[in-house]
Amino acid sequence: MRTLPPLCYAAPDSSGEVAFEQALQARARSYLAARGDHRHADGAHLCKAALLAAACLACYLLSLTAGTASGFAGAYLAAIAVCMLLNIDVNHDASHNVFLRSRRGNRVVGRLVTLLLGIDPDYWRVRHVDFHHRYPNIEHYDLDTEENGIFRQTPFQRWRPHMRQQHRYWPLIAALSLTWIAWVFDWRDRLGRTPLRQHGLLPGSGGWALFLASKLGHLLLALGLPLAAADAHGLGWQLALACYLAAQMAGSLLLVFLLLGTHWAQAAFYPAPPDGRLAQGWHRHNFATACDWLPTPRWLQWGMGGLNLHLTHHLFPGWHHRHYPALADIVARTAAEHGLPYRCLGYRQLLAGQRRFLREMGRQPLGESG
Repeated sequence: MRTLPPLCYAAPDSSGEVAFEQALQARARSYLAARGDHRHADGAHLCKAALLAAACLACYLLSLTAGTASGFAGAYLAAIAVCMLLNIDVNHDASHNVFLRSRRGNRVVGRLVTLLLGIDPDYWRVRHVDFHHRYPNIEHYDLDTEENGIFRQTPFQRWRPHMRQQHRYWPLIAALSLTWIAWVFDWRDRLGRTPLRQHGLLPGSGGWALFLASKLGHLLLALGLPLAAADAHGLGWQLALACYLAAQMAGSLLLVFLLLGTHWAQAAFYPAPPDGRLAQGWHRHNFATACDWLPTPRWLQWGMGGLNLHLTHHLFPGWHHRHYPALADIVARTAAEHGLPYRCLGYRQLLAGQRRFLREMGRQPLGESG
């Protein structure tokens, strides 16, 4: 297990970042004060979360009582799809402690809404908040871009011949990513084989009990009970297993299609500096490594949990996503005034940029043998 020493961003002085940050934060505070509002979820979004949770439960129970193969499959797939929307809309904010005001409450919510997906919310939270958010697109530090031998995500990773086709096979990798997180990343993290060991998550026997109970709870709810229900209705265990695998892959694809291009399209990547000092400040780094994008039609943002306004999220991780549209306008206006390269793409532009990036990373670098 490697230990990662902390990195330091350049002081935001001569680059004009101080003036940008002051103007950005002042406008954000003024926006909040003018509304008499707060940074966390409001009543409408708490109701939305409750409705999604009720819809997920209803679809799940319907699958257990369905007497036909189509009824079982449709209800089960719908339950996992709604569960993924619940995680996008709720768990992501809970991991940043902005869904509820209580940290403990956010942890409980995260633990509950991830059960059907199988991932451990505490390990995912630290990977996301303490590594990806702190060091986006920095080799070895952003754990979302770890080298894996299958997919080349940065120019600093080893190239292999099969990567010439990664712009074609990436959806398959994306579909398997949720299962990989649940059954490879989580266990590597739990066994202390990753940099997360430094954080001492879920300590002692109580930590092991919670971790194992969550994994067993996932298997019971997502696979065990559906297997028993399908068998009881004469539908066969094969149907339940197929639905489990298909639902996990579909849920994973849904999440990845919202996220991947935000750190790939026209984005910069950085090696870990030997002296631990980065050449630019935190704000400029985020502008260089992320972008916002807008769906067509705009109402689709309702189910995206703010993930499409991804640069805005990186600049304001301590705000609930309901504020992101207004904050994105503030970011765009303030960046233009201070000469920072704000990018907001259409979804087709995002996918085109993602495809160009994958092709580029899949080309054999000069000097490397194939």
